[in-house]
Amino acid sequence: MTKKIVLYCLAVMCCVLTVGCSGKKEDGQGSGKDLKIMFTVSDGSDTFRATLAEAAKNAAEEAGYTIDIQDAAGSSETQMNQIKNAKDADVIICALCDAGTAQQMEALAGDKPIVFINSCPEEEYLQKNKYVYVGSDEAVAGNLQAEYVLNKYASKDSLNIALLKGESTHSATKGRTKANKATLEASGKTIHYVYEDYADWSTETAAKMFHQFLQTGQPVDAVICNNDSMAVGVAQEVQKAKIDTNTLPILGVDATTDGLDLISQGAMACTIFQPAKGQGEAAVKAAEKLASGQSVESLDGAEHNGLFVWVPFEQVTAENLSQYQ
Repeated sequence: MTKKIVLYCLAVMCCVLTVGCSGKKEDGQGSGKDLKIMFTVSDGSDTFRATLAEAAKNAAEEAGYTIDIQDAAGSSETQMNQIKNAKDADVIICALCDAGTAQQMEALAGDKPIVFINSCPEEEYLQKNKYVYVGSDEAVAGNLQAEYVLNKYASKDSLNIALLKGESTHSATKGRTKANKATLEASGKTIHYVYEDYADWSTETAAKMFHQFLQTGQPVDAVICNNDSMAVGVAQEVQKAKIDTNTLPILGVDATTDGLDLISQGAMACTIFQPAKGQGEAAVKAAEKLASGQSVESLDGAEHNGLFVWVPFEQVTAENLSQYQ
């Protein structure tokens, strides 16, 4: 009788253990094929950010995840509401409208992890296994642009540079412009910034600004733009003014279709390829890691501190254009 009771108790214990194990997800909460991602895009009308969102969507769907992409249309308030209302999401991917609002977004997300993308918050607002950034190192883009200009004008002792910048609150604007200037000034040449203003990533705004600049008649050796859309606007005005682009190189970032087309026409000198597809895919991989309580350190391009995942920039000119078309 005692033996039967012991065997019965053992059987019950095994059943309890089996149920307990089967109720636990293999990779942690929110992982696997049932992963739900909410991606809030700062401005879906922007070419690069729209491409980024599409790349993340494709990567998520290919992995069998559910992804809800929402456009904040440039409004931090809208973005805050999107995050606050993401009740069903396991993890959030966020392209910030304003990099300075990261802490507010984290508070609104509650216990949900966030993968920041496209606009990088200050490092103090990132946290291993909870809040990480996926993107390309903006300083590299700025360095590559400046290096192109320095190589073209290697024999000149002084340079006149025009700078058209993105949104004032965007980390890419700050990182690229700072690196532009640091690399140019470290060359030992005398650098004159004959024009510098925020064109907010816009082709139309950049065109208007550069049209006004050309009216001043000031000499300029190169026009460095924080993105291709602004470079397109500058190129339009340069073509209208019948200026030889061999004597006035125009540089952008992103390697958009429009930017690559202008390089093929000789209307633009250089762009910096920012891999939207690679960033979108890396963001989804990082989201899966965070949702399952893991570190992103095992991902390609991840820093050892577990806060950043970098996807490399690449310089594009007429010489290697065919690789990107």
